[in-house]
Amino acid sequence: MPVHIETSRAMDFDNKVVIITGASAGIGAETAIAFAKHSAKVVLVGRNEEALNTNASKCEEVKGIQPLIVKAELTNDEDVKRVISTTIEKFGRIDVLVNNAGVGICGSIREGIEPFDRAINTNVRPAYLLTSLATPYLVQSKGNIVNVSSIAAFKPIKDVDFLPYCMSKAALDQFTRCLALELGKDGVRVNSVNPGGTKTNFVEACGISKDEKEELFKVREQSFPLRKMAKSEEVADLILYLASDRASSITGSTFVIDNGEMLL
Repeated sequence: MPVHIETSRAMDFDNKVVIITGASAGIGAETAIAFAKHSAKVVLVGRNEEALNTNASKCEEVKGIQPLIVKAELTNDEDVKRVISTTIEKFGRIDVLVNNAGVGICGSIREGIEPFDRAINTNVRPAYLLTSLATPYLVQSKGNIVNVSSIAAFKPIKDVDFLPYCMSKAALDQFTRCLALELGKDGVRVNSVNPGGTKTNFVEACGISKDEKEELFKVREQSFPLRKMAKSEEVADLILYLASDRASSITGSTFVIDNGEMLL
């Protein structure tokens, strides 16, 4: 007699509140849409209000659930606090926190401490503070956290002075592990997604021109073992899985999605 296994329920985020930082573009934007497709109440956090509004419309079109938009500069502590207070005021709970916001920061040891301070203050400190403020609500909901890191946490990036960025992502991965150990007894899971080269505008934010970006993508696609780069929606699918009940026994782990780039 065939056995029917119910799988859809485990990916259902109905009535669950999901905060996504860096939700105006790239991986964050696609992650918001992915959660919206599974009936989540998404909170879109970012600096570009116009882009947030555009993505909010895309999310609402999916299931008719209106997202909450929080325009915030996450290097500003008051803005970080407002993300949590506004979410609780609107929805009364937090089930998932996706710490996705971050920037690529070039710099070498010869440039002094400023690039390092900028990398930590942008890629690590806001995630730490936001998570700290969200933790009481995540404990109540037995929710979980997904940190978006990078394979730069494991290996230097070739041909670019990316020391501060690499260090910030390594710190984020250790944050994931320590936090998972601390919050496990409260039923809160914490995991990290570590993309390799992904087709976003991330490198343009580092000062690389559009033409240089396209050339870089071509080189990467030719050199990666799978001869392609990841798309934002593929990374979003992995985040969605880790936040779902299907991953209920996974915590403190880092998941690489890089088309084999780590093998090089």
